[in-house]
Amino acid sequence: MEKEFHVYILASKRKGIYVGVTSNLVQRVWQHRNDEVEGFTKRYRVHCLVWFESQPDSVSAITREKQIKEWRRAWKLELIEASNPQWRDLYPSIIS
Repeated sequence: MEKEFHVYILASKRKGIYVGVTSNLVQRVWQHRNDEVEGFTKRYRVHCLVWFESQPDSVSAITREKQIKEWRRAWKLELIEASNPQWRDLYPSIIS
């Protein structure tokens, strides 16, 4: 079985935005939501999964994460709103 890699964005309303990469999206978002990850998401309570995409391998995922992290905030907002204009929490859709 091949590993699946994801680049994801967590948000706290439209204020705090966090970009990450993982090979286990459900587990990693759960860790953020339960403040098991030290740093930005815990400090600023950034827990809402608002965007994610699959990547074929870890190198592609890390490259994409770095690319998005370098973007201006407005571009990140556009990326989120292109697929999730209401800023719904997508976590329930990935655990069911």
